[in-house]
Amino acid sequence: MRDAREFGVYARTGGWAFALKVARSVRPGGQPAEGTARTKVSAKAFAELAGCSPERVMRYYRAWDMAADDGLVPQFEVLVPGEDIELPDADVWLSYYASRNSASSVRGQAISAAAEAEGIRPTKALEVAENPTALRAAILADPGTAQAARGALLDRMKEDPALQTEMARAIARTDDLKKAVANEAKAADRIGYVRQIVEKGQIKTPAGQTVEAPAGIRAEAERHLSLLDELDDSEEAGEWAGEAYDTVKNLVAKAVEEDPALRVQERRTKFYNSLQKATKVFEELTLDEVMEEDIYEADMLQRLEALQEAIGTCISALRKATTAS
Repeated sequence: MRDAREFGVYARTGGWAFALKVARSVRPGGQPAEGTARTKVSAKAFAELAGCSPERVMRYYRAWDMAADDGLVPQFEVLVPGEDIELPDADVWLSYYASRNSASSVRGQAISAAAEAEGIRPTKALEVAENPTALRAAILADPGTAQAARGALLDRMKEDPALQTEMARAIARTDDLKKAVANEAKAADRIGYVRQIVEKGQIKTPAGQTVEAPAGIRAEAERHLSLLDELDDSEEAGEWAGEAYDTVKNLVAKAVEEDPALRVQERRTKFYNSLQKATKVFEELTLDEVMEEDIYEADMLQRLEALQEAIGTCISALRKATTAS
């Protein structure tokens, strides 16, 4: 049966069967009617006979044109109306037809340029761009696709502040992601602590002093950092970073205690830090509001009197130490 044969052709070739009918019968306006082109009609006339729009006819025409440029199908000039030829497989069709509208747009041109930079055919990228649901399905189902999408998003965010904000907002609103980011940030800070010792040769003491790192601590930091740098992207760095940080930090604390001069300076720095914090907190007390709003309670006065007594004791001790020295 004719219907069965035509159905078989379409099953094997998909849109190529329709594109062939356009390619062998249409002569766009402005093209001279010479040779085999004399028997061809305009896209408008073809569309009227087919009962569809000229725009749709031209989409098939342009798809065939791109395929012909790639050597996949013959050029229009050698095609004769009514003559059949062997057609490409159906799964190749969308690579050309999907680009019919998007390729000429600003968005399509950007996608095409990016595809060429990556060394792939623009029609492939355009096809993906026009099928976001298919892209989502591939990302959800395939770890490799998800990994490629992650890398692309990170590269895109470097130059897209709006996307950065959108992604940050999405993470902040998702508890599991927010926790994961916090854990990664903590691990990064700890790795940074170890890396600074190796690269700058300095350690930061518990009180916040920055001093030259002893050779033993620097060597231990280098050992841990080399282990961290050897981790694959798929390996969790949190546990390794925690072990490196704790080991080096304990060595730093031990080095401070074993150095008399550094130990004294450490305690002096710690005392100053505490004094500055206490001073700042007291300066921020708004005594005017206490008087105006009548928020006074007896417990407040007791706490201030105890604080005054502690400060007096501290001052006496410092004066005694100054006199003795």
